[in-house]
Amino acid sequence: MASLPPPPLVSVSPPVPPYVVALADDLSGAAETARALGGPVRLSLDAADVAEITATQDLVVDLDTRRLSPAEAADAVRTALRAAQAGPPRLLYKKVDSQLRGHLAAEAAAYAEGAEAVVIAPALPALGRTVTGGVVHVKGVPLHLTDGWRAERASAPRSLAEALSGLPVRTVPLDVVRSGPAALGAEFRQIAASGAHPAPDAETDADLDTVAAAALRLGPGFRLLGSGGLAAALGRALPRPAVGTSPPAPSPEGTPLLFVVGTAEPGAVAQIAHLTALGAHHVPLDPADLAAGTVRLPPPAAAPALTVLSIDGSGGTRPGTGRALSTALGALAAAYPGRPDLVLTGGETARTTLDALDIRELEPLGEIHHGAVHSRTPDGRRVVTRPGSYGAQDSLLRIAVALRPRLAAATAAT
Repeated sequence: MASLPPPPLVSVSPPVPPYVVALADDLSGAAETARALGGPVRLSLDAADVAEITATQDLVVDLDTRRLSPAEAADAVRTALRAAQAGPPRLLYKKVDSQLRGHLAAEAAAYAEGAEAVVIAPALPALGRTVTGGVVHVKGVPLHLTDGWRAERASAPRSLAEALSGLPVRTVPLDVVRSGPAALGAEFRQIAASGAHPAPDAETDADLDTVAAAALRLGPGFRLLGSGGLAAALGRALPRPAVGTSPPAPSPEGTPLLFVVGTAEPGAVAQIAHLTALGAHHVPLDPADLAAGTVRLPPPAAAPALTVLSIDGSGGTRPGTGRALSTALGALAAAYPGRPDLVLTGGETARTTLDALDIRELEPLGEIHHGAVHSRTPDGRRVVTRPGSYGAQDSLLRIAVALRPRLAAATAAT
């Protein structure tokens, strides 16, 4: 009897681990990623924690690389990757800024080492940040024509390829993205075989869902790099237990609430105005006084229940001074009397404040609005982090009401 022909060989990708190690370059982005992934999560401010992966949960680590040189930032990514790969299998994710700020080229190149390819998708449709033709757009305007880089030393890149200079990138048009995960995965594999890294266009969350699904079909050798939008798509695609969404208990009566606004975004002025209309005490800080350490805090008995500290930007922004001012602002916030709950806008401000308080870990509790992540410190203090460029005019007001529900009646009366 004639023997049957052998079955055809089928290429099978390695199984994808159900949990993620995500590396972020600033704290507000790390918190955004922790909530976006949607599963059980640990949010750490200590890069050494990457070597301590044991539990069945995601780990998101703020590497705090914005303050470093490009070479130092790349080394921090490499060190974290080595630690992650020495532990139990985890899916790797690199969180980057949706407006391409930070040491993107250096960190992406380090992240790509040892990977079959890196799938690059920084679109964040929830905030109108899309990618078409390999160009990041903010509400339809190409990034380099916006003022999103006003506080940076350099000009905004005109394309992803320019932002990732030195890393071979190939744009994947929107029609290919929308052809479905199987076809898109085949395109990713073909691009990887050519020695390049795929950068798919995306305008909607559905596009990012397709990107994540296509990458997961190819196994963990294809690493993901993107904003909170792609992190959320990854969370939706992975089969993990959902996290409960019951509202956390309020802070003890009388706990002060301190807003620390370290962003240079023009919209911050209007956001603060909503709080002052509610009776908040606003302290605009002169940058020179802040840097010199001559700002005086109120005595404990006189500390208002609701206070806003912000850097006075009326004299214009001086690129390159952000970290020094954030460090001084963080130290001032840490010394504020009454052990207040904290609302920290801007990743550098959030990090320097928590560093000054020696807080090394946060437990995410929920999201007040996109990117405004409500967390708890190990000793029970409430902290909300939010990227500086996020939020409508009522962003800070919504956060205040979420943390102090009794303010809702006063808000309705204004």
